[in-house]
Amino acid sequence: MKNRVTGIGGFFFKTENPNDLKSWYGKHLGLPVDQYGCTFWWKDKEGNDCSTQWSPFPKDTKYFSPSDKPFMMNFRVENLVELLEVLKKEGVTVVGEIEEYDYGKFGWILDPEGNKLELWEPVDKAFQ
Repeated sequence: MKNRVTGIGGFFFKTENPNDLKSWYGKHLGLPVDQYGCTFWWKDKEGNDCSTQWSPFPKDTKYFSPSDKPFMMNFRVENLVELLEVLKKEGVTVVGEIEEYDYGKFGWILDPEGNKLELWEPVDKAFQ
């Protein structure tokens, strides 16, 4: 498989008060925050529009489960279905089932330290 991860899709972390934290980052660092956090737009080497998401989550979120870590990284990938099959064969723990939305497909794995990683095959045009 040629390309696996093509970039950082997002960084998600738990916090005591997501809304207060988003406001702080908006006020002091100028992040254009919305209900989800902040989306950073950039171009890949072919000139395609791409995004990376920064999102604070409530401290009691179950979205990072089964990991007990206070963060989750999201990696942009090509061909999620094929990649998850390759990772399974390599002995990587796959968590849950693939979910598909108009903005892409999502799958999850665990690294050797129990960090949950979200793998995202994006459809960036859905955001424009």
